[in-house]
Amino acid sequence: MAKRQYSDILLIIFLTILAIVFIKTPGLRKTFVWNILGILLIVIIPGYSLIAALFPKKTSLDGIERAALSFGLSVAIAPLFFFVMKYAHWNVRLTHLFWVPPSFTLYMALSAFTLIMVFIALIRRWRTDEENRFSVNFSLKPVREHFRGESRTSKILSIILIISIILAVGTTVYIIVKPHQGEKFTEFYILGENGKASDYPTNMTVGETGNVTIGIVNHEYRTVDYTLVVESNNTTLMQQNVTLDSGAKVEIPYNFTVGSAGQKEIRFLLYKLPDNETSYRDLHLWVTVS
Repeated sequence: MAKRQYSDILLIIFLTILAIVFIKTPGLRKTFVWNILGILLIVIIPGYSLIAALFPKKTSLDGIERAALSFGLSVAIAPLFFFVMKYAHWNVRLTHLFWVPPSFTLYMALSAFTLIMVFIALIRRWRTDEENRFSVNFSLKPVREHFRGESRTSKILSIILIISIILAVGTTVYIIVKPHQGEKFTEFYILGENGKASDYPTNMTVGETGNVTIGIVNHEYRTVDYTLVVESNNTTLMQQNVTLDSGAKVEIPYNFTVGSAGQKEIRFLLYKLPDNETSYRDLHLWVTVS
């Protein structure tokens, strides 16, 4: 009996630690097991651990209420963590919430939150009288007993709540598994010497070296092969092939030296292969050399 009173918390701990192992092992992330663990980390585990920490007594909430609150709090906790991490300048983007599978940084944050909550839940449940501790009975008997003791109206409301939970969970899972794809595009930009879209080397002297950073961000929802070309006066100054996964970003430092006075145009061309004839994106930097 005593062991059963902690079985749900131990199960949450096991699933969370297993999820961390999958997060830390790149080869495991492509498996079906990871898909299940990732969904559980978004739609149920964080909320359930929080409810377990807040309500250790079985008289506080019944099973259906715990299930509903677990789901509702879970889908609220993920966006909250996103905004905290966003303003802390961690590597997350808005699309990491539900439109594409969340980033592994967000998964780790949710896992850490869950482990903290289940630790608190264990302590609070242990301090609660054994007769009043909440425990999960994995059979259907408690559900039948719950409905047997309710009025007709309460039964109808309970059934509606259960159906609503199932539909909500199913919809959230579908959004995560089949993410919406927005506009497909590639960011292509150059930054000045201080890493900002300013302070470009536009006024130089003969023999002086200019420094810029070329940035490429893939929002094409697939892995893309690019060719980056830098040219001036129909002369190729640099050519480099770049392969980026969906959502990946690369910034390439580029240094150039001007050898004669006058107005120079430096062109930055990005080709999306297999099309290497027409540039997909192009940028221009005009330099006055004295």
